[in-house]
Amino acid sequence: MSTVTSVKSEPNQTHLTPPQMMAVAETFAVGKTSKPTAMTILSAAMGGLFIGLAFVFYITVTTGNGDIGWGVNKLIGGVVFSLGLILVVVAGAELFTSTVLSLISYVRGETPLGKMLGVWGKVYLGNFIGAILLVALVMAAQLYINGNGAWGLNALKIAQHKLHHEPLQAFALGILCNLMVCLAVWLTFSAKSNGAKAFLMVMPVALFVSSGFEHCIANLFMVPLGIAIASTAEPSFWAMVGADPAAFADLTWSNFLFANLIPVTLGNIVGGGVVVGLGYHTIYRTFAPAAKVAVVSKESVQQEASVRIDDRLVSEVMNREPLLLSPSLSLNDAMHALQNAGVTGAPVVDQQQQLLGYLSHHDVLVEMWCRNFDNDDHLTVAQVMQTDVQRLNASDSVLKLAQYLSVDEKELFPVTSSGIATSMTTASLAERAKQQRIARPQMLPVMINNRVVGTISKNQIASHLFAWTNPEQAKTLDLVKSA
Repeated sequence: MSTVTSVKSEPNQTHLTPPQMMAVAETFAVGKTSKPTAMTILSAAMGGLFIGLAFVFYITVTTGNGDIGWGVNKLIGGVVFSLGLILVVVAGAELFTSTVLSLISYVRGETPLGKMLGVWGKVYLGNFIGAILLVALVMAAQLYINGNGAWGLNALKIAQHKLHHEPLQAFALGILCNLMVCLAVWLTFSAKSNGAKAFLMVMPVALFVSSGFEHCIANLFMVPLGIAIASTAEPSFWAMVGADPAAFADLTWSNFLFANLIPVTLGNIVGGGVVVGLGYHTIYRTFAPAAKVAVVSKESVQQEASVRIDDRLVSEVMNREPLLLSPSLSLNDAMHALQNAGVTGAPVVDQQQQLLGYLSHHDVLVEMWCRNFDNDDHLTVAQVMQTDVQRLNASDSVLKLAQYLSVDEKELFPVTSSGIATSMTTASLAERAKQQRIARPQMLPVMINNRVVGTISKNQIASHLFAWTNPEQAKTLDLVKSA
């Protein structure tokens, strides 16, 4: 299926501004709570696996580096550990420590508390499954005997160290860790390429790892790995490394749970969800609206509104809970759904909310005409829908979209590719614009990572722009809801 067009945020804009990043974060937060349970758990299992692989990398490169100095050794380990978060973000996976940013959708009233906590539990479970699967693979591969056992001894010491924090210390280290992890993810909201996203994540992750901050999902791999080595390694391993297994007797599941996992998990929630997520939400959604009304004239109201509109994205205006149709739905049921929702069309998606097509009243009328207006009860949405669908990115500019829906620039400014005018007229630009009769969709699906996350209509765009440029008049028409 091809895309006819995608309205870009700014032609020359290489990155998003902080207010635009806030809008992307809001869509990110809602997206975390909108996936099917099986998809969430399986994606989270991949996330746990990826973070565990990052720790495997860390153990390997920090083993036997005593001569280069403690700090440099930690820095090297931190840089390579960033591979884990890069895999999560770029390859696509769920990670508990970034999922806590869905707290934004809860405070905005978009996600009920029970649903949000349920998603957190599913992601945590999936991360645990992926981490333990990797522990089993590492033990089966006997990686712990690498370097004459130095790899395994390093892993044991890392795991044991994590159990020697005081509860308050572990909690604080958890806050610091997810402050950096969620900042790393937040930085990616500004980037448009995967290369830029990967680059932006390296230093925040390197900081948290090299400084010894605590990450609950990384620990779900690291400490169980230490427990597995301590409890199953053969005597030849202990003889090879010259260590007494009794020295690691404190590597137990109960010690791990109470001395590390619980306080670290709580700290991760505070550091990511509260400090980063709610912190930025307070800055851009609590204080920013106050600046909008601090005006003294009609001209300043309009000027301020246009500035704010420039910063607004499709994700801030779109319908976040649109009607989505299944391709197997009967045409009769689809028409009833459109009528009940009060819309003239809706995206058609698969179970993963991947866009398959679009069904509109116009498509139905054409199909009925082709069948001589003889209704067929066996018709499905898939047989009637359009598959060549225009769509938007959640980070597209509202103003650019409004311009696209309003006018055809090629007709307004008829020139050749070399800039030579192809027609002359005495009509003003406004007159020519009002005389245009262009065909544009009444509603467009909004996408993030090829998934439909909302829809936006001409009515929404017109109401939004009217509300921002005419705030007092818009209130009387009940057009201002949260502006």
